[in-house]
Amino acid sequence: MRTEGAVLAWRKTGTTCTEAAAMHYEPEYFLDRDAASGRVMAHARLLLKLARRFEAVAPAAFRYTAHVANYKSGTIVIHTDNGAVAAKIRQMGQRLCAELSKSGAECIVMEVRVQPREILRQPIASTLKPISEEACVALRSTTEKLPKGPLRAALDHLLERAAKRG
Repeated sequence: MRTEGAVLAWRKTGTTCTEAAAMHYEPEYFLDRDAASGRVMAHARLLLKLARRFEAVAPAAFRYTAHVANYKSGTIVIHTDNGAVAAKIRQMGQRLCAELSKSGAECIVMEVRVQPREILRQPIASTLKPISEEACVALRSTTEKLPKGPLRAALDHLLERAAKRG
């Protein structure tokens, strides 16, 4: 988006000043101008085009579990979330390659890799399981016979926690 130059008229002095307004360009404008980043942008656009085409030709069940990861010299790399999806896409590889080739990028080989997406999960708290009264008695008698040390300390800690729950 460009803004045209502005003409400023100063009433008091009567002078007219032409000022080139600051140009505003999108980041793609600068990335496309440099040869190295232009190649990166062209590759990114090709990957986006392939990804959209893959979503259109792949079975609906795979749209969220598989995606185009890269393209290089006729090889399209597909990442899947699990092995079952990877196996099915490998079976369909020739048909998918033919369909993806229609979008303009030559597809000779389809390489399928299992790369699960990172799923942020909240840590699950361990459930406290109660110890029976008989087990507590047996552990207490065993603890009393042990010399002081890490094993006795661990058993004492276990019995303290068990007593709090029971």
